[in-house]
Amino acid sequence: MSKAWFTYDIIAEDPQTHARAGVFHTPHGDVPTPIFMPVGTKATVKGLLPPTLHEMGTKILLANTYHLSMRPGAELVAKLGGLHEFMRWDGPILTDSGGFQVFSHGEHFKLDDDGVTFHAVDYGGEVVSWTPEENMRIAQLLGADIVMQLDQCPGYPSPRSYVERAVELSSMWGERCLKAHTREDQALFGIVQGGMHLDLRLRSLAQLESMGDFPGYGIGGYSVGEDHATMFETLAPLASEHMPKEKPRYLMGVGNPTTLVRGVACGIDMFDCVLPTRTARMGTAFSSEGRLNLKNARFATDNTPLDGNCTCPACAAGYTRAYVHHLVRQREMVGSILLSIHNVYYLLELMRKARAAIIAGTYGEFVRAWEDSPAANDF
Repeated sequence: MSKAWFTYDIIAEDPQTHARAGVFHTPHGDVPTPIFMPVGTKATVKGLLPPTLHEMGTKILLANTYHLSMRPGAELVAKLGGLHEFMRWDGPILTDSGGFQVFSHGEHFKLDDDGVTFHAVDYGGEVVSWTPEENMRIAQLLGADIVMQLDQCPGYPSPRSYVERAVELSSMWGERCLKAHTREDQALFGIVQGGMHLDLRLRSLAQLESMGDFPGYGIGGYSVGEDHATMFETLAPLASEHMPKEKPRYLMGVGNPTTLVRGVACGIDMFDCVLPTRTARMGTAFSSEGRLNLKNARFATDNTPLDGNCTCPACAAGYTRAYVHHLVRQREMVGSILLSIHNVYYLLELMRKARAAIIAGTYGEFVRAWEDSPAANDF
């Protein structure tokens, strides 16, 4: 990869916390951090067209290597111009390794030093084998700006021996991914594993740092069954004291508002999660009043916006809680679309406000004000 294309500039550090604001440079544009990345699992953020995402201020999207490799196939995506052209998105894209999806197959996978073999039970049950080299071949065909190494993501709780084995496999595979990855217009991030064991996290990080110059690091294996207090016991010291300062830190698969606010305070730069769109399809909205279930009868005659403090396209256009309640109860797709617009924008705007507070040197106050507000009731 070309180091000239992928650099990270830190432009401000908060004096009271470990939060920092920066810019990660990619061939398809700059990514201001801290940032939330909407998830377009199968090359689409469900219900939201690229122009809408641009209007909302989206700077980078995430897509999923496993799902796209199964349908329509990486070869076809490459033949049709790569992922940017295929999904008509001209900004930066990150593709995950697909490892989490593979290991979510439960008993339907087998792993060894060479890689993983699994039954794609959600795609007809065909048997698929992935080595780190095959994973990189798929990632390079898809053509995202940022790609992730193949890793093993252990769930919680898991025996320490199982987590330790996951660290060793992930490190071994990370080195092979680094050797197999050849696209200069792509940044390959390593992934730190280790479960809730800080010593294993530090071992994983040290092994990755020793093998080559990854331009950034994912932090995987969180939000896999543990509560948030347990997560921060190891995440906070890992990010604030041990992660390389000059490279972006990406907390994978975490996306409720309060965790983003606290994660930024620890020094996390990038987040992604399906939560804003998934909960939207369930009729739920983030808000300054806390999480709202629009299915509830109390909203049937509520003629106010989803959030009076929000300027998202849905709220700014005057769509009311009563209208969205009606759509959700009648299972009309526009209800899910409006809630998805609102929820994604809410997290994008939260990170924009966080960035501004870091630059102003007031992020400590920002965190305290958030935690004292009704908005923090978002679980």
